[in-house]
Amino acid sequence: NWRDRNDSQYVAESMLHAHMSYGRGGADLNGVPQPFQPIPNVPFLTNGQMVDDIPPEQHALVPSFMGGGGKRIHPLPYADPNLPVQPRSMDPSKDLAAYGYGSVAWKERMESWKQKQERMHQMRNDGSGKDWDGDGDDADLPLMDEARQPLSRKIPIPSSQINPYRMVIIIRLVVLGFFFHYRVMHPVPDAFALWLISVICEIWFAMSWILDQFPKWFPIERETYLDRLTLRFDKEGQPSQLVPVDFFVSTVDPLKEPPLVTANTVLSILAVDYPVDKVSCYVSDDGAAMLTFEALSETSEFAKKWVPFCKNYSIEPRAPELYFQQKIDYLKDKVAPNFVGERRAMKREYEKFKVRINALVAKAQKVPEEGWTMQDGTPWPGNNVRDHPGMIQVFLGQSGGHDVEGNELPRLVYVSREKRPGYNHHKKAGAMNALVRVSAVLTNAPYLLNLDCDHYINNSKAIKEAMCFMMDPLVGKKVCYVQFPQRFDGIDRHDRYANRNVVFFDINMKGLDGIQGPIYVGTGCVFRRQALYGYDAPKTKKPPSRTCNCWPKWCFCCCCFGDRKSKKKATKPKTEKKKRSFFKRAENQSPAYALGEIEEGAPGAENEKAGIVNQQKLEKKFGQSSVFVASTLLENGGTLKSASPASLLKEAIHVISCGYEDKTDWGKEIGWIYGSVTEDILTGFKMHCHGWRSIYCIPKRVAFKGSAPLNLSDRLHQVLRWALGSVEIFFSNHCPLWYGYGGGLKCLERFSYINSIVYPFTSIPLLAYCTLPAICLLTGKFITPELTNVASLWFMSLFICIFATGILEMRWSGVGIDDWWRNEQFWVIGGVSSHLFALFQGLLKVIAGIDTSFTVTSKGGDDEEFSELYTFKWTTLLIPPTSLLLLNFIGVVAGVSNAINNGYESWGPLFGKLFFAFWVIVHLYPFLKGLVGRQNRTPTIVIVWSILLASIFSLLWVRIDPFLAKNDGPLLEECGLDCN
Repeated sequence: NWRDRNDSQYVAESMLHAHMSYGRGGADLNGVPQPFQPIPNVPFLTNGQMVDDIPPEQHALVPSFMGGGGKRIHPLPYADPNLPVQPRSMDPSKDLAAYGYGSVAWKERMESWKQKQERMHQMRNDGSGKDWDGDGDDADLPLMDEARQPLSRKIPIPSSQINPYRMVIIIRLVVLGFFFHYRVMHPVPDAFALWLISVICEIWFAMSWILDQFPKWFPIERETYLDRLTLRFDKEGQPSQLVPVDFFVSTVDPLKEPPLVTANTVLSILAVDYPVDKVSCYVSDDGAAMLTFEALSETSEFAKKWVPFCKNYSIEPRAPELYFQQKIDYLKDKVAPNFVGERRAMKREYEKFKVRINALVAKAQKVPEEGWTMQDGTPWPGNNVRDHPGMIQVFLGQSGGHDVEGNELPRLVYVSREKRPGYNHHKKAGAMNALVRVSAVLTNAPYLLNLDCDHYINNSKAIKEAMCFMMDPLVGKKVCYVQFPQRFDGIDRHDRYANRNVVFFDINMKGLDGIQGPIYVGTGCVFRRQALYGYDAPKTKKPPSRTCNCWPKWCFCCCCFGDRKSKKKATKPKTEKKKRSFFKRAENQSPAYALGEIEEGAPGAENEKAGIVNQQKLEKKFGQSSVFVASTLLENGGTLKSASPASLLKEAIHVISCGYEDKTDWGKEIGWIYGSVTEDILTGFKMHCHGWRSIYCIPKRVAFKGSAPLNLSDRLHQVLRWALGSVEIFFSNHCPLWYGYGGGLKCLERFSYINSIVYPFTSIPLLAYCTLPAICLLTGKFITPELTNVASLWFMSLFICIFATGILEMRWSGVGIDDWWRNEQFWVIGGVSSHLFALFQGLLKVIAGIDTSFTVTSKGGDDEEFSELYTFKWTTLLIPPTSLLLLNFIGVVAGVSNAINNGYESWGPLFGKLFFAFWVIVHLYPFLKGLVGRQNRTPTIVIVWSILLASIFSLLWVRIDPFLAKNDGPLLEECGLDCN
């Protein structure tokens, strides 16, 4: 009756038996399978799915054997024994019983295999408290192979896609060389200035292309295995071994960053698919707004209902606003009969929650003269935004931190650091460093995740995706952070201003992941806390070589005498080198002593002195807080068990005071680095210089989503801020052009960082190059002489290589042609506007000391979808692209009119100039479309009529000018005027 056992338990046992009996038969001489004792409770998994209906032949390599009567014998129970199979015995004289289950040889091999598996499993899980006597753990044997496998893997780009791409890049370099040889050796005498400007611009563009192109030489993709992570660290019925994570959410102005948006981000964090006792959410309110405080209080109350609803029904996404806005079938994959009723009730609760938040926002519009007052009658400490004490409020996590079902909720903490006049608070970077210290005192999770207030968690398993890299024993130790791509909601289908930035996130970042890792982009990033503390990455120890490549008779001499000489030569310089570089590296290395060793070390004057000196060094580096300094020595996190919550809260208030960072390494070597409004680039750059590597993780379901500015003016101001930060880094001590040599930064990674700070300088040659077509059309001159056949070949080859590079890049990355073209267009629009202004603002700041204010990008839009897209907001950033459009339109009309006047021969040179001008107009087309919006009719009419009148004027001028040149004397005499 063995054929009737169809349960998955028996299938798993049979598969295990087949795996262990590979190379041996599973039957006796009569072809009857031998029974064996099943292993109790073996949940055999294949990538997280039970093996129920899948044929066993798809999961194991099952050999064929011949039994009596020419029938095929299988060790698995579902085979058809009537199928005729040709015998393939290697030794016909050998007794088949020697292969069968139950023989003495097999028993010995079985026991040996079990012992080996137990030893390896014990080595990997030593100290977990399991019973290793073999009386209850045998059920885990089939799972060990799965549990020991890596948690992630690299997926290289197929060679059929990447090799042609690299080949075209090399060809393009060669063609560039011949192209510039021709351009330099063939000047234009009658237009020397135009020729010189064009050559300088083209050389700069080529250098920028090299800096951008070669970091994309080794693109890779990655794949994670969440089932293996669960199997190893989060088994059901056992305490979770996943590491704790502290979440950081930063906000400043509740009027520009609506509290409802921040509340949705916080709710998505509290409902994340991760053990609740290992999640802590810290909200930084750098504006000390009572509106944010009250909204967070309401959010903590609503979370008690929202979190269990999400976890009971596996809701995605877990931000309520976005979940209820989805235009999908919300009943898909839902089988619980009470889900519809629960969802309706939860939607009503959320609508009530929104009304309460909206009431708070409406009330906050009119601030009382005496300021806000708390419920106990005391004034709100943050009434003066620039002068207030530090504030910390634990909403969830201590008492009352349970949901409506009685389950524990993650910790939720409100933080507003101290602000005093006369201190440089370093904007967002300073707020993030304050959160690092507060979280270290209160929870001290070994990993951190920072999010902007408008970036909610779209994939509840995103943290586990990051842990597949951080907790991987093979690659995790050297990973400083895991960066997720930024994705956005509410962008129009055409994405006319390249808000999605797909080319950067899906091409450039994948290329960097194959070198040393992606750069940090400011949000959606999981950090290793120790890497933020300025420590060097752990060195990979190479196993000592015990082999000798010499001929055997020389081996003794080589190993015994040759090594001794080399060791003697190397010993002394190495010791001296250590002495010289000890103090130089002391601040970047891990502390030599732990505080426990200082307090409990062996008695003696030397030990006490060394401990005091080391503690003083740590306090000079991290600040005057013994609790925080002690937390920095705990690589795996954790807090002081002896400290009370009240004392920890008092210490947390101390570490966010204004003067805490004075005369320390905060912002220089530790935490978020100061000196630029784009602190994210500097922070990631410092980590890579310390030898760390980063990981780029793109889950199948988008991890985080945020909002992007739809309006052209807001988008240009956002790009202006990014470019200004790059200019600040260029003129700082941390410029990648000269900082970090001799460290752990790889060459191609340095290329990427140089490109990230140099690109604003491209605005000057780009502006000049976009002006040249109009000048050529108006003057009748051109930047190149008449082309020969060979010169035409190089020009055509260069254009073909440019197009081929883009096409092959889109092929291996999966980026669509629309996204690629929008990126090219906005590169020109941003280059001649935002980048240009950022360059001048940066020079003013460095030379004249004139600082520019930081403008927070608005995170809220109107209720009408894409309504802000068509809103016209005039800004000085629009002047350069508008001028270029007008100038090139006038040039086109003037050039065509001149060709009509001069006849057929002038049309040939005109085509090159027209192509040049239309290249500029086509790239600026989204800018023109942004000016022509459905809600801004008046500016639209003005702009359109201005272009038409300017074109008509230029046309008439070109037509009348030759006539006046020939008939100016007679014409003036007829008018009664003196020619002189």
